[in-house]
Amino acid sequence: MTSSVPPAPPLRAVVAEDEPLIRELFLEQLAELGGVEVVATCKDGLEAVRATQQHAPEVLFLDISMPKLDGFEVLELLEPGVSVVFVTAYDQHAVRAFEAAAVDYLLKPVSSERLAKAVARVRLDRARKDVAPRPSSDELRHGARPEGVWLDRLAVKDGSEIGVIPVRELRFARSEDDYVRLGANGREWLKHQTLGALEASLDPASFVRIHRTCMVNVAFVTRIEAETRDRFVVFLSDGTTLPASRPGERRLREVLGL
Repeated sequence: MTSSVPPAPPLRAVVAEDEPLIRELFLEQLAELGGVEVVATCKDGLEAVRATQQHAPEVLFLDISMPKLDGFEVLELLEPGVSVVFVTAYDQHAVRAFEAAAVDYLLKPVSSERLAKAVARVRLDRARKDVAPRPSSDELRHGARPEGVWLDRLAVKDGSEIGVIPVRELRFARSEDDYVRLGANGREWLKHQTLGALEASLDPASFVRIHRTCMVNVAFVTRIEAETRDRFVVFLSDGTTLPASRPGERRLREVLGL
């Protein structure tokens, strides 16, 4: 008597691609391949984050260059547990930065053979006890951002709410354990990131580390007052006050030209 091995259940997938024709072709390729159940398609990064929250897919086929949020910003906001396959038109140099964050990457136009290999790699990845952890958002950003090019926006999430903060509107950032508290436009967000990594991604001509626990956007500083010889208070235009050490106060005055 022979025993047959039951077929593996289909992988639940979300496809994020902003170009309609490319998206439809990719869906056709997945259908022809079989073994993948597409539970949602997305035309921008915001939809990709929401779809992964709603459907809890096993794999996300993720384009890099998309409206609203790019692929890196999507990765920053994903919950653990989803395997990521990048689908990108970027050149080989950029792909090396992406590869560390994904189970696999596919270069457009995607061949059916290459897609089959990617799906097989996802199955192997998910056969492990746990899905391999992704690099931190700090590592992702550092790998893809050319030297001397600073972030111009930050992707943040508060429960089901997703926001994008233009860096010019960020007033301050304060460290809270493994998070930073970001103040912008009259509200605050918590982002899973270290203050040091955030500092390294922002233009030092605009953002100054004034204390081990906080940094400030110099555009919003109104005055600096001494509390003691080594402790200072920095006042912002919205009434926020921030602590500053003596070295931090010196750095701030230097940038402000005071």
